[in-house]
Amino acid sequence: MSLKHSMCLLSRVSFRTVSFRTAAGALDRGYSLYHVPLRCVREPEPLGFVQCRSASSSSPARPPDTSLFVPLNIKSDYNEDGSVGTELSRPLDKSEALKVLNKFYKRKEIQRLAAENGLDARLFHQAFISFRKFVMESGAIGADLHIVLNDICCGAGHTDDLYPYFMRHAKQIFPMLDCMDDLRKISDLRVPAKWYPEARAIQRKIIFHAGPTNSGKTHHAIQRYLEAKSGVYCGPLKLLAHEIFEKSNSAGVPCDLVTGEERTFMDPEGRQSGHVACTIEMCSVNMPYEVAVIDEIQMIRDPSRGWAWTRALLGLCAEEIHVCGEAAAVNFVTELMYTTGEEVEVRNYKRLTPITLLDHALESLENLRPGDCIVCFSKNDIYSISRQIEARGLECAVIYGSLPPGTKLAQAKKFNDPDDPCKILVATDAIGMGLNLSIKRIIFSSLMKPSVNEKGEKEMDTISTSQALQIAGRAGRFSSVFKEGEVTTMHRDDLLVLKEILGRAVDPIETAGLHPTAEQIEMFAYHLPEATLSNLIDIFVSLSQVDGMYFVCNIDDFKFLADMIQHIPLNLRSRYVFCTAPINKKQPFVCTSFLKFARQFSRDEPLTFSWVCGHISWPLAPPRNIKDLIHLEAVHDVLDLYLWLSYRFMDMFPDASLVRDIQKELDNIIQIGVRNITRLIRASEASAFPSSSSSSGALSGPDEAAPLLSPFSTDRKASYQELWRARAQKPIQRRVRSSKILGFRVEDGQKGLKDSLSSRLIQEGLLTPDLLEQLQREWSSGQPPRRADSGSESGNDSKPSARGKKKK
Repeated sequence: MSLKHSMCLLSRVSFRTVSFRTAAGALDRGYSLYHVPLRCVREPEPLGFVQCRSASSSSPARPPDTSLFVPLNIKSDYNEDGSVGTELSRPLDKSEALKVLNKFYKRKEIQRLAAENGLDARLFHQAFISFRKFVMESGAIGADLHIVLNDICCGAGHTDDLYPYFMRHAKQIFPMLDCMDDLRKISDLRVPAKWYPEARAIQRKIIFHAGPTNSGKTHHAIQRYLEAKSGVYCGPLKLLAHEIFEKSNSAGVPCDLVTGEERTFMDPEGRQSGHVACTIEMCSVNMPYEVAVIDEIQMIRDPSRGWAWTRALLGLCAEEIHVCGEAAAVNFVTELMYTTGEEVEVRNYKRLTPITLLDHALESLENLRPGDCIVCFSKNDIYSISRQIEARGLECAVIYGSLPPGTKLAQAKKFNDPDDPCKILVATDAIGMGLNLSIKRIIFSSLMKPSVNEKGEKEMDTISTSQALQIAGRAGRFSSVFKEGEVTTMHRDDLLVLKEILGRAVDPIETAGLHPTAEQIEMFAYHLPEATLSNLIDIFVSLSQVDGMYFVCNIDDFKFLADMIQHIPLNLRSRYVFCTAPINKKQPFVCTSFLKFARQFSRDEPLTFSWVCGHISWPLAPPRNIKDLIHLEAVHDVLDLYLWLSYRFMDMFPDASLVRDIQKELDNIIQIGVRNITRLIRASEASAFPSSSSSSGALSGPDEAAPLLSPFSTDRKASYQELWRARAQKPIQRRVRSSKILGFRVEDGQKGLKDSLSSRLIQEGLLTPDLLEQLQREWSSGQPPRRADSGSESGNDSKPSARGKKKK
């Protein structure tokens, strides 16, 4: 090889190196995503190196998931001197070059060398395809590579001479190969306690209040919170934060309220009070307090939100940390605090009022009593059961998760009011925490809770012991009118299963959740500037190293939002904040609004009150059917999203107070709908089954023409009280499970719905628009019920059941 040739090669070959010191320096110059100082996340060592326990640090790093490495498209930068290689040697014979490249790809020695430099079989293949395309399709490939390829084609060089150029190209399309060690250091999550140097600088006292529901554990912690000069309450729900906020101020202790969507300061000039009640994600790990209360500590293992409890437990700067929760978390919290050098004092509590598991199931809605709460695990079950209860002349309150907090409180107040004729509650497991309810008996309509797997498919899983205890414990609370609680099931078959579930010990807490911080993701982006935010998160989780006591929380919702707004031009800080917004991705209108908010934000156009009103079509009318009610709930979520963003981008979401005003009005409108939910259900049935509505008496009558909000008259209250007295004198009826228990009654005019498909859908709560369509087709194709029968029969057992039809 000539001297001129060698000098040309040396001048062209260069490799990119970026040190971790450079990345840390960039952040120190002010490129952090949040206003929170970087030292709160990780700054025990100035260069970002993490000192880990010897047991953890000695374990080998797991290989990265290279399927997450997306190759970049690169363009040739040799256009200006593209003819230099031709002048120094000769034009490149592309057909011969292709043979040389294919021979290079098959060389085992090359594959081994590539693997040693981070290119596994997948990456090696992708890098070669890109390298071959670069050589064959580029107009100019650089003089050094041009000369080497010509030498190999002429027999003056060896195929292996291509390796440096191949690796240079591979590191250009996979930049993470050049900084893998730095990326591993950034994603090292093995010692999260060191992320909070302020908390480590003080000796904190940890007091664990352990006990079941209604044991007074939180009450004792709150008493200490109120006695302190300063304190913070961290709860899982806005309702709980509101409750402590009101209780504290009522006791003469000024307390502020901080949630994702709301800031309320008691001081007229906006100065912070000594006490604050907040949702756990919003607690400050920089503010010093005398006492901190962390409620529902067992949620530290929650797959999505567990990181917030981990952050609060490790990072709160308080002299006393009062932790409240299940006894199943005591050993884990004690072990976790051992890593910080802090001891845990455990105070055990027992339930204040007795609760009894009944030896008989409800079996029929005819056996309902005042103070009963039927717990369902789907909205469809709630709609069906509440429809049947009111068809029997009773009124019920309804509570489920997607209702606004104000509506939940209004329904709880209605149920608790001794002067209100509403004595039955139909609710989801949303009543498990956050609401004070006077419940005598908990009735599980089912023990199967629907969930959605990773593929988006619906699955049914039996509730856990912890969930069953949390829900059952709402019966017979100490502060309610019922001093003893009862729990049972709707169906006889489920009672034995419930006994088995409640008889098992609660699974002990074994791990705590973690989540990548904004600063960690920013450092990743510094090294991988072309990667999408979703891809950055994937690579971070793939490379992350966690101690055996921790796990990385589910980031699917974050990635879902990141992918949704990837095409919108936003800086990394804004994009990250948008993706942490708590939205319900199952609601199309909420997702569409989120997209429009981000697009408007990217144009630097403030989202004004008038713009929001136009987007949601304000003002809105009371709902006419269930579909309208669901849409109003989605609109409420959209206004929540606006308020959440307004506290993070005040200049771009300037009208938070006006939006909050219409949100309160919307809450009242939703309350109207929920108060008349059975009428909405009947209207939905009428639109779904128009052919049957004309022949059914259930969808007509004087009650349908009544005003949507008609207050109870004295006569109506008296009739309810008379009905309850009559029911109290009747013996308990026990029936075998049938479609009439969780389905529609024949006297409701829906006899055709008693076939096998509709009975199964109603019982299991699997009604969807597609299945309703199928049900309607079956209705129209089958033999309709005779009008004479529906008018003359009482609808009890005169018509054969679906199972009987199959046997015939």
